[in-house]
Amino acid sequence: MAKPYSDNIIFFDTEFTDLDPYKGELLSVGMIKPSGEELYLELEHQGETSDWVKKIVLPTLTDRKVSREEAKEKIREFIGNSMPYLVSYVNQFDAIYFYKLFGTENQPAYYIPIDFASILFGLGIDPKDYGNRYSRLVNILDIDLTKFQKHHALNDARLLREMYLKFYERISQLES
Repeated sequence: MAKPYSDNIIFFDTEFTDLDPYKGELLSVGMIKPSGEELYLELEHQGETSDWVKKIVLPTLTDRKVSREEAKEKIREFIGNSMPYLVSYVNQFDAIYFYKLFGTENQPAYYIPIDFASILFGLGIDPKDYGNRYSRLVNILDIDLTKFQKHHALNDARLLREMYLKFYERISQLES
């Protein structure tokens, strides 16, 4: 039976200033527990941003900005001591910016992030179907993509949670 290894997870997404991790900085982070409890933070930033981020991401950042130290404190409080796995859609960027925030020695979550795109790929599903409203995957799981604003960390984490939970629910139904 296809079942996740652990239920000790937090769905997360980030927005950042640049795809180049040497230049980029974290702008926002959205986190959701399987129970639906949420955390969303926008971080202070005065530096450069890519043109794409200026056009697509910055207009969505309308909440109060917090310092990096305050963000770390709030994330630690939200996560607690359980060392959960962080689950993201495509983790290479989200994880890098999360690690940049906390450093490598003092992470509040398990050090191996879980990549939902790889789960899809490993089960023979095209990972590009994830956010495509015309995809078979979205239709099978009955996901209403209009509820989610793209490139907003909290909304992307919400979509990930819904997609992940419905995905495993559907697999369980098919195997029964």
